[in-house]
Amino acid sequence: MIAIKNCKFFKQGRLVTDATILIADGLITAITEGEIPSGYTIEDAQGNYVSPGFIDLQIYGSGGNLFSAYPTVETLRQMDEHLISKGTTGFLACLATNTLEVFQEAITAAKAYMPEAKAFLGLHLEGPYLNPKRLGAHPEKYVHKATLEEVKKLLDNAGGVVKMMTIAHELQDEEVIRYLLDQGIVLSLGHSDANFEQANKAFADGFTTATHLFNAMPSIHHRNPNLPAAIFNHPRAMASIIADGAHVDFEIVKMSYKMMQERLFLITDAVTACGIGPYQHRLEGGRYVMPEGTISGSNITLRDAVSNCVQYCGVPVAAALDMASANPAKVLGIAGKTGSIAPGKAASLLLLSDEFVLRKVFVAGVEHLISIN
Repeated sequence: MIAIKNCKFFKQGRLVTDATILIADGLITAITEGEIPSGYTIEDAQGNYVSPGFIDLQIYGSGGNLFSAYPTVETLRQMDEHLISKGTTGFLACLATNTLEVFQEAITAAKAYMPEAKAFLGLHLEGPYLNPKRLGAHPEKYVHKATLEEVKKLLDNAGGVVKMMTIAHELQDEEVIRYLLDQGIVLSLGHSDANFEQANKAFADGFTTATHLFNAMPSIHHRNPNLPAAIFNHPRAMASIIADGAHVDFEIVKMSYKMMQERLFLITDAVTACGIGPYQHRLEGGRYVMPEGTISGSNITLRDAVSNCVQYCGVPVAAALDMASANPAKVLGIAGKTGSIAPGKAASLLLLSDEFVLRKVFVAGVEHLISIN
């Protein structure tokens, strides 16, 4: 049992100071300003922020291997440990467009690793059911329209590890969309050339979010409203954004936050250097690119993204933290268990300085020391 005292945190946007957070059996059991009960190990936060652990719904590799190149239990274990050390206590390992054999290998590895997972929450399949007009770094030879037979073959033995899929709705049959929703999969509209009407049709059909706002989609045009305009104008649709300053300029991140507020959430879209397979990423100027120079993944952590939002995009601290915790938890349908600081929620917590230096990580009661003051 752990008692984190002398901390500050946000509750529904309001800053709470000098409170003590009590943790037992992997859960937040109470928040108190009174005496700490006996039996607790005391962690003095020394006035630092306590934040919910960050949740990354789209990351391809961390700490060494790219998951698509090495879709193994060992890669997931490596990602798990490395991401926890960086403050990400929940993540979906993302697999970009590839052969169906690689998708099956990834699903097999995810099922095998899930019983020992700490931060790993499941898989995000980005493709292969994308629009070839909006490929980004995805290889066209693997992109195609979905069939119900193929989707069932891919998912029938997945054991529920596929949590999210990015799809170009405008090219798919209704029976495929219905089947995916019936499996409880979060559908995200991305790598899409949808116009305004098509995008709203996707949201009406059950898509709840969109993938990396502005990337791999048409730009806003004042005489031709399309996918980004539909996202901004929708009352409920959410969207991820890559706040690295390279994929999306910080001024556009600022504008997007002003328009979307709690409907916007952060992803890293992070990759690692790789020299094999269809995704041969190399680091160039702080971002990753493909051999021909196409921008691919980012080189940031979610902690970096939060810091960037506050420092460069004018996002309030409370909102920036929510963009990396509460908002993605809502997308994934796990907000009742994690993503905020309240009794009964998972004790996946971070200690952060005012400058967002990561001090400690708590994952369901397991402490990871990052640095010592």
